[in-house]
Amino acid sequence: MERHTAAVSKIASTVRSLFAAREPYRIFHGSTNSTRPRPSSSRTVDISMLRNVLSVDPARRVALVEPNVPMDKLVEATLPHGLVPPVVMEFPGITAGGGFAGTAGESSSFRHGYFDETVNRVEMVMADGEVVDVTPDGERADLFRGAAGAVGTLGMTTLLEVRLMEARKFVKTRYRRTTSVAEAVEAVREEVRKGENDYVDGILFSKDHGVVVTGQLTDEMPSAGEKVQTFSGPWDPWFYLHAKEKTAPEKGEAGTAPVDYVPLAEYLFRYDRGGFWVGAAAFQYFKFVPFTKFFRWFLDDFLHTRMMYRALHGSGESARFVVQDIAMPFETTERFVDYTSSELDIWPLWLCPLKKRGPPTFHPFTTLPEGVEKKEEDMMLNVGVWGWGPSDSAEFVKKNRELENKVRELGGMKWLYAHTYYPQDEFWSMYGGRGWYDRLREKYNAKTLPTVWDKVHVDPNVAGKKKRHWLKKQPPLGGFYGIYKSIQSKDYMKHRRALWKWKGE
Repeated sequence: MERHTAAVSKIASTVRSLFAAREPYRIFHGSTNSTRPRPSSSRTVDISMLRNVLSVDPARRVALVEPNVPMDKLVEATLPHGLVPPVVMEFPGITAGGGFAGTAGESSSFRHGYFDETVNRVEMVMADGEVVDVTPDGERADLFRGAAGAVGTLGMTTLLEVRLMEARKFVKTRYRRTTSVAEAVEAVREEVRKGENDYVDGILFSKDHGVVVTGQLTDEMPSAGEKVQTFSGPWDPWFYLHAKEKTAPEKGEAGTAPVDYVPLAEYLFRYDRGGFWVGAAAFQYFKFVPFTKFFRWFLDDFLHTRMMYRALHGSGESARFVVQDIAMPFETTERFVDYTSSELDIWPLWLCPLKKRGPPTFHPFTTLPEGVEKKEEDMMLNVGVWGWGPSDSAEFVKKNRELENKVRELGGMKWLYAHTYYPQDEFWSMYGGRGWYDRLREKYNAKTLPTVWDKVHVDPNVAGKKKRHWLKKQPPLGGFYGIYKSIQSKDYMKHRRALWKWKGE
């Protein structure tokens, strides 16, 4: 803790001097899982050194975690104690601080809520340099609730106390095939109501082929003749392809549910290789590389999420790749999928049920359009829409704005990590106005910091006219430059050396 305290003291001193001078700054974390354009600023406050798990307390079932600790390192620190965080973001490189300051809901969030709902306490450096402790039920409870999802605009997170729960060796994983969007939505609704399920999510490969994946924590071993299924090795299947193959129409009747026994950490990070299915887009971009098991093995170093984020930013292709998570009412999800199918033709789609939290919050929440019969009181359904958009910048912006309008029409709301084009008045109206937020900024001396809209907004006029460097516009040259930048990062060593991978008994 002494090293941590000294580092935070130095950060707070820097922030105090910038506050006194009314000088704007941005925070350098060392990595990002956002696809938004990166801002430039004359000053940067470097907190990249805050990257350690300081302690794990098995008796209290908590871990003290600095904000830049990625999920894989957190899991590696807790599993030896027989413990695991209730909500683990499914990309190993997503950080604890990012999970709190952003919106992080995963396949266990139907039960445990967003990641910040598993946090007991955060230490924050306020905009004026004061260091404070914030809890969900203490004197600064309003700050805790407001800062969760506010992308660092009320203060800087420097430490989190994360709750832990008992871990198990395996996740008994079932793959339930569905034959329509309506059936998939209803199947998710059914599965979240079953007390035995610890994890629930789904994939729509098309309108007539979906899979709802459920997981139950267990120490039960596979039966004789059954193998332990892993997803981290270069020759292992990508999870979504495995789920698709397990539920292919020729495999059996709809509603059947093949079973795997997946080691816990392998399940938590099952989407890392291929980044769900975004990695398949790289094969579409490099048309001369066939999308085969051999080349997925051969290029494995480049097809983990850390490396793909580096390449996506380095190549400039993030400017034409739709990466959006949309919280939708269960009741209007089918209509939303009809829209994305006809207007964007992006498949697969991810379905993830989430416990709903009402306003005031910057987490997404849903409202039912007029005339729609309510069936779901406390849940909403996240739809992950990830795929190529139009190559023309103006058309790309137009399609994204149309998507934003359709989402609002159907009672949904976007997550804020990606491209966000709402004009300011429309943005604030979605969150019930900015009065509650401005009162927090006034109360906690945060008015010198950028607002949430300032941080997430992409100007459609600028983006629509943006010209990429001529070299990056020439496929595959831009892609090769992105690969070069990812190699420079040496992030491929992190998955090579990962300790959470299944080693066998």
